[in-house]
Amino acid sequence: MYKLLIVDDEPTVRLGLGTYFNWSSFGIALMGEADDGDVALEMVEKEQPDLILTDVRMPNLDGLTMAKKVSEKYPHCKIIFVSGHDDADYLKSALKVSAADYIFKPVNLQELTAVIRRVVAEMDNDRAEQLQKRDLLVKLKEGMPLLREKFLLSLLASSASKADLRERVSFLGLNLPLDGAYWVMVISIDDMAEVMGSRTERDRQLLWYSVQNISEELIGNYLGGYVFEFQNGEFACILRAEGDQEQADSAEALFALAGEIRTNLEKYLKIGVTIGISDQVDELSALSAAYKQAREAADYKWYLGKNRIITMDSLENRDSEEGRLSRYDWVYNEQLISALKADDEAKLRGILDEIFADLNRNRRDGLKYGRNVCLQIVLAAGQILLEISAQSSELESSETVLWEALFEKETLEEMRLLIEAYLSAVRERIREKRSGKLANVVERVKAVIGEQYSNGALTVSEIAKAVYLSPTYVSLLFKQDTGQTINEYLTHVRVEKAKELLSDPQYKFYDICYAIGYTDPSYFTKLFKKATGVTPSVYRDQYA
Repeated sequence: MYKLLIVDDEPTVRLGLGTYFNWSSFGIALMGEADDGDVALEMVEKEQPDLILTDVRMPNLDGLTMAKKVSEKYPHCKIIFVSGHDDADYLKSALKVSAADYIFKPVNLQELTAVIRRVVAEMDNDRAEQLQKRDLLVKLKEGMPLLREKFLLSLLASSASKADLRERVSFLGLNLPLDGAYWVMVISIDDMAEVMGSRTERDRQLLWYSVQNISEELIGNYLGGYVFEFQNGEFACILRAEGDQEQADSAEALFALAGEIRTNLEKYLKIGVTIGISDQVDELSALSAAYKQAREAADYKWYLGKNRIITMDSLENRDSEEGRLSRYDWVYNEQLISALKADDEAKLRGILDEIFADLNRNRRDGLKYGRNVCLQIVLAAGQILLEISAQSSELESSETVLWEALFEKETLEEMRLLIEAYLSAVRERIREKRSGKLANVVERVKAVIGEQYSNGALTVSEIAKAVYLSPTYVSLLFKQDTGQTINEYLTHVRVEKAKELLSDPQYKFYDICYAIGYTDPSYFTKLFKKATGVTPSVYRDQYA
């Protein structure tokens, strides 16, 4: 219900307006009456009506003056003037105080109805707008953290004018002076592929929340600032000197903070991080340049290694010592092929030393360039395998896995270990191809199985020991040559021996089962049927 106040110095007018008009049908309730403008102001202060019907001429405080004061303090309140004085001057004065309308005495109920209907419609619209604004303000308040984070992201992504920054910082309630000592710190999660692969999406989100929460708490102990997730696996910190902190004190606090963040994330979340720190900038609008520096510093774990704190100063010093940068020399491909063909391990290692030393000097090219060089090495190794027809499905699978793994590795050392392991397998394959060792090993494995198939405890490890090779290596060689695993071949030998024994009725089923190395007759029956399509008893009936 809207609240109505009637103001008139004539009692009969107040009585008539209050009694003979159906206010409730318009959703209006009469909250009171006043016989003068000064009395009306006191009532307005207490009750704050939505609508005032007021006379213009009154003895102490006239309606126009009263209406002007009400409009200044309560602009939402609608005012309708009711007067017997129809001269133009009063009408103009009423319009100046934003009167909703003007009605002449004696009041015509039909005219009053039309005016009230229109004014109520206006009040309904005003109220709807106010409710909408209130809802929007609530939603804005709820979404403020997201708006702040979006703004902080934009600070690092691009520069903006001071005037624009001042207004937005003020609106978002951020403690970020336009001028002051600032740094950007980038926290990059190490071993991202492993961290992401071992967790569900829920666990990943909990982990990112924990990283941000721990970092926020630690920042408050040293400097002012904010931390937020900039991209998957990377958090950005906008840091500022607090109050009258000296530059030296701020720098010391900066490194202490980075160290504590790294230590606490490792201690409580069991993850490693590499932290890049920018140079100091002296205004908020320069943070985008500072972020690029910090991001570049964190990326340098590519050759410096993970779980480090890296500053631009340290990188510049190293750059000046390295001298001219070199590019990948394609002569390396010829040397690699030559060393592989010669099975010269020392020469191969020396070439890899040179290649990776060049990659270290080329560190500005970053991870992508180093990965491309490693892929060129893999292609060179594949070239020689094609030339001598030494390809194998196992090496092809290893190559596929290697390509995927190279895109997951984050440091130069990790990539080198992958390449060395792959080239070692290539060398072994080439050696086998040339020496005939592969066929020899397979025949020896088959001979061991032929002699010991009745041993129920016979395993791949026992077979490998008998031929003086590792289980993994002998399995690889056997599958490479026969297309079967060692266990598949062992089963085949045992089933064939079972067929032979089943042809002689003197042997009982369980005797045959034990004779070929199985201790469980039901398991033997199941395995025999899988291999032949029939049970041992059916087989005996058909072939005995």
